[in-house]
Amino acid sequence: MSEKEMKPTENKMGVMPINQLLLSISVPIMLSMLVQALYNVVDSIFVSRISENALNAVSLAFPVQNLMIAVATGTGVGINALLGKSLGEKNFERANLAANNGVFLGVCSYAVFAVLGLLFSRTFFLAQTDVAEIVEGGTEYIMVCAVGSFGIFLAIALERLLQATGKTVYSMINQMVGAVINIIFDPIFIFVLDMGVVGAAWATVLGQVVGAFMGLCFNLRRNPEITLKLRGFRPDGATIRRIYSVGVPSIIMASIGSVMTFGLNQILIGFTTTATAVLGVYFKLQSFVFMPIFGMNNGMVPIVAYNFGARKPDRMLGTVKLAMCYATGIMVLGVAIFQLFPGVLLGFFEASDNMLAIGVPALRIISIHFILAGFSIVASSTFQSLGHGVLSLAVSLIRQLVVLLPAAWLLSLSGRLEMVWWAFPLAELFSVALCAIFLRYIYRKEILPLRA
Repeated sequence: MSEKEMKPTENKMGVMPINQLLLSISVPIMLSMLVQALYNVVDSIFVSRISENALNAVSLAFPVQNLMIAVATGTGVGINALLGKSLGEKNFERANLAANNGVFLGVCSYAVFAVLGLLFSRTFFLAQTDVAEIVEGGTEYIMVCAVGSFGIFLAIALERLLQATGKTVYSMINQMVGAVINIIFDPIFIFVLDMGVVGAAWATVLGQVVGAFMGLCFNLRRNPEITLKLRGFRPDGATIRRIYSVGVPSIIMASIGSVMTFGLNQILIGFTTTATAVLGVYFKLQSFVFMPIFGMNNGMVPIVAYNFGARKPDRMLGTVKLAMCYATGIMVLGVAIFQLFPGVLLGFFEASDNMLAIGVPALRIISIHFILAGFSIVASSTFQSLGHGVLSLAVSLIRQLVVLLPAAWLLSLSGRLEMVWWAFPLAELFSVALCAIFLRYIYRKEILPLRA
């Protein structure tokens, strides 16, 4: 057995003070995700300078982009959970299998989306609108994003390997470099090279490819706890099943967001295309609030998974409680910004008077649910880290498809557009109630036995 395989020292996941550990792992991820949120917003800001139809094209493309991210991050959650638990149990052979098979699954996911993007991009847009400028711009945008998506699938898989082993500084660096490249090349491709909406797609793909390359280099050179091997690699069915036992519910959970957004777009476009542009802008803006919490969760999951494997329930509970406190604090700040400055936020997107009239009340109403959402997000990640991804799936399914979307449709029957936005706070109330029930179940089933 090699020195690398022996791993004689205790991983910091099991010994470092909890607050210090959570912050040391999460803060770099949170910062990198803030930059990710920035380039998502900058993307739309530049596109909005072309026309409102161009902004609509990118907004209507959001469900497809979200679906790709859902598959990539959902698989990453499965990798994170299995890798963290394996390291906690000192099972380094399984940890390496998780790492190598995780990268393999990223490649397979890319192949599927590349084919779907080439074949069905135009069909997707024609199902939503017959405005030629939106259809043409959106079709080209999605095709480029799908065919170039190997960058995002590999980047996210490789980032999760760094996060699961506590190397979040490297994860932050490659995410931030990719985001900065996107921001720099957005105006060059869109305006200087006069590529329009498709230029934004090329800038996004370029940033993702660079991020994937850097992630590969960091894992090969700076991550001694795992070994990536191309030569002699064979897919391992048992490992893939373990990854997807947690990952598939997470993928479905995130994919539900694509279905919900698509459905909301159909409801809103019945009022005016400006309403769908407002929804698209909201999703870009809310990422500044949600991305840091998702980043913290990415740091929390391997900590909880590791200490679950190491049978340290107090460290697990302490991590979850701290994460919920930090998440709530971030959400309170987000609510304050959305309530006080909605017009300023919309102004970044060249909002017309009509868009301001629709968007200002929309942002104020929707943001009410932020305060509750912090609890739900951390609770869902806790379920995933303990191998109960199906509970996260149930919460997401009920919140978005059983409550939010039907509520939005029923409220739209009033004929008042502003009523539709109240579906978001209503759905979050159901989400919090379910999460509280499931947390109690998880505590009795998984944590209490560790105290015996």
